Amino acid sequence: MQPEELEHPAGVRQRDGELAEVARLFTKLGFIAFGGPAAHIALMHDEAVVRRKWLSEEEFLDLLGATNLIPGPNSTEMTMHLGLRRAGWRGLVVGGACFILPAMAIVLAFAWAYVRYGDLPQVQWLLYGVTPVIIAVVFQALWGLGRKAVKNLPLLLLGSLVLILYLLGAGEIPLLFGAGLVYMLFRNLGRSGIAAIPPLPLILLAQNAQLPAMARPSGLATLFLLFLKIGSVLYGSGYVLLAFLQNDFVDRLGWLTNAQLIDAVAVGQFTPGPVFTTATFIGYVTGGWGGAVLATLGIFLPGFVFVALVNPVVPRLRESTWFGALLDGVNVAALALMAAVTLELAGAAVVDLFTAFLALTAAVLLLRYRVNSVWLVLGGGLAGLLFRILQA
Repeated sequence: MQPEELEHPAGVRQRDGELAEVARLFTKLGFIAFGGPAAHIALMHDEAVVRRKWLSEEEFLDLLGATNLIPGPNSTEMTMHLGLRRAGWRGLVVGGACFILPAMAIVLAFAWAYVRYGDLPQVQWLLYGVTPVIIAVVFQALWGLGRKAVKNLPLLLLGSLVLILYLLGAGEIPLLFGAGLVYMLFRNLGRSGIAAIPPLPLILLAQNAQLPAMARPSGLATLFLLFLKIGSVLYGSGYVLLAFLQNDFVDRLGWLTNAQLIDAVAVGQFTPGPVFTTATFIGYVTGGWGGAVLATLGIFLPGFVFVALVNPVVPRLRESTWFGALLDGVNVAALALMAAVTLELAGAAVVDLFTAFLALTAAVLLLRYRVNSVWLVLGGGLAGLLFRILQA
């Protein structure tokens, strides 16, 4: 396509329409994406791959694998990847922002109530109905993605091993990088020899390295720099985020108590959208409205940079025999970790006959009738509310 064709008004209108489509989708998901990163990615898969056909299953898997190789909030970075693929560089910014801002607004409301009244409003009725539906949504995504990712018996065995090791307590990041490295060597050592191995062990060493302690500037600058640091280096789940926050805000600075930290993480977990909006809550509690904005900007800003750097090279990585195999291993490991998280979530979500009925009904509606997962999540929340009202 020639440059003048790109500037044609019809092309501009089409790009603007794609940008508006990105904004609508991720704003909607920002308000209803409960359940953590695995559930968020399942919803994105249903919306972007199954329904809108923005990209293929294989492309989605490769973006998911690439997202797992960089620090930051995985599901939020997936919104950036998908926005970039659909609407260019503006789509990267709009996709990420539209997913973050609704969650940020909801968390800010909780933070204001927390500071004003000293407690968290109760929303357990919502999660009671939503989480069983989320189990079905994640299962559907695992089924669809798994058929593309598990290409042969070695990958099946590798994914099964990752699942078992995670359930036995192994860490997420060693499993992801280890699976990618093992499969890369398995596929290529016989062809190229050991001398051709890329220096991936350096990546493992780097991500495990301890950062030097930061000097303590005053006030809001410290808040922004701390969350910028966390967003730049954090791999893994909300439990890893908890460890970073404990070290910086409770042990070293004394800005939060343990009880406040637990409340902050809880808000990030039970509100929709990215779990990293825990930063918004902490920013408001420690620095008011300005603190909330700076903390949120600090923790999410690195993700935009990493995605902008990584996204253009993902297709070239797939074409490489070495890095294509690396992506295959990482993709299978990522799905195995999603499956493990789903098992853990199912134990907490399906607690009685009513929640079992919700999960089973949602699974049938998804797999047999292809009902939009967004409506199922909203319906689950409504069902949970009505059930609690009838019990009262």
